[in-house]
Amino acid sequence: MIQKSSLFDLHIENIVRAIISEVREKRDAALIELTEKYDGVKLEAHQIPITKAELMDASIRTEESLRKAIEIADKNVAAFAKKSLRKNWQMKNSQQGIVGEKYDAIERVGVYIPGGTAPLVSTAIMTVTLARVAGCKQIVVCTPCGKDGSINPFLLFAARYTGATEIYKVGGAQAIAAMALGTESIKPVMKIFGPGNAFVVTAKRLLFGYTAIDLLPGPSELLVIADETADAKFIAADLIAQAEHGSGYERIWMISASEKVIKETEKEIERQVKTASRKLMIQKVLENNCWAVRVKSMNDAISLANQIAPEHCEIITKAPEKVAAEINTAGAIFLGNYTPTVLGDYMAGPSHTLPTGGAGVSFSGLSVEQFQRRTSIIKYNKQALKKSIPVLERIGKVEGLEAHLRSAKIRFE
Repeated sequence: MIQKSSLFDLHIENIVRAIISEVREKRDAALIELTEKYDGVKLEAHQIPITKAELMDASIRTEESLRKAIEIADKNVAAFAKKSLRKNWQMKNSQQGIVGEKYDAIERVGVYIPGGTAPLVSTAIMTVTLARVAGCKQIVVCTPCGKDGSINPFLLFAARYTGATEIYKVGGAQAIAAMALGTESIKPVMKIFGPGNAFVVTAKRLLFGYTAIDLLPGPSELLVIADETADAKFIAADLIAQAEHGSGYERIWMISASEKVIKETEKEIERQVKTASRKLMIQKVLENNCWAVRVKSMNDAISLANQIAPEHCEIITKAPEKVAAEINTAGAIFLGNYTPTVLGDYMAGPSHTLPTGGAGVSFSGLSVEQFQRRTSIIKYNKQALKKSIPVLERIGKVEGLEAHLRSAKIRFE
């Protein structure tokens, strides 16, 4: 039932290690070779960065209705992010020393926006907007180009509108390596953000330490907890929506104590898939990574959900808030029949960049504070330091670090 996450697949990891090694050694040349190998297009070094002319063309080609939609979604996400920003603070401790924290935007950040089978305009909104609100001065975006060497104009427009200062035509694990290690075209960043396929997220995991990493947001997941009040049509549509991402590694679950709801949902999935535009991609996920689980009670459903730690968790029950209070490992929780996951994907406000593969046990979803760097502040005057000497003496003697203690006491000699 809980299939091993693709994020820890040794075959994938070996491929990614080789890609990272190539980028480290050959830099831009590796990016060109790997782009030809995996994306089917041969670029020259000067074509890796997006030009002002390409941005202008993208702006012209983006119709007003899409501009307005991006504006509204960006506004929601920015408003949510502003509420989450960490603020500087100070207090006095028991010796009257001043201690506190200050928060600064990370100067240069990298954002990965997947390409693949869909131009993920929403990912630009859910990542770049946060970097802008945090105050990051340099926001680097990497995204794969198509076989014609171009990037979807709507994605380009969204990335620029939300605040990207540099955009590069590089995808896959090689993009993560380039942002972490640097090449002739792409200067290294201080922290990398954004979702991706199993190869991209494995690269993030392997490059942790060369740069900071946000979290491990891999192939999409949805778990639905439903009772007899849930509408099977809605459940089926939501499960299919997550399955259509197309990598084949997506995972979806439905958990219920109601045999009737499970059977009705299965029938609805079968019916709705027939008219889906991405039928083959969806069927691949449904056949390999889709589970309907009947449990004895809601407590069993909650326990299983917490064990799985899904990226998205829809709770379609009589009292969803009560159930949600017991779910503590999901990336994001959606309450009731009328809160489909697509709201979180596109426009509600919280970022859709969320932990997958069980990482939700340890990681939270992306938030604006992850674009801020925390620094501790300490200030003592002479009286506060004098009050601290007895504590310093006791701990210093236990540790045997005499120079530590001397550095404080010398101020009173």
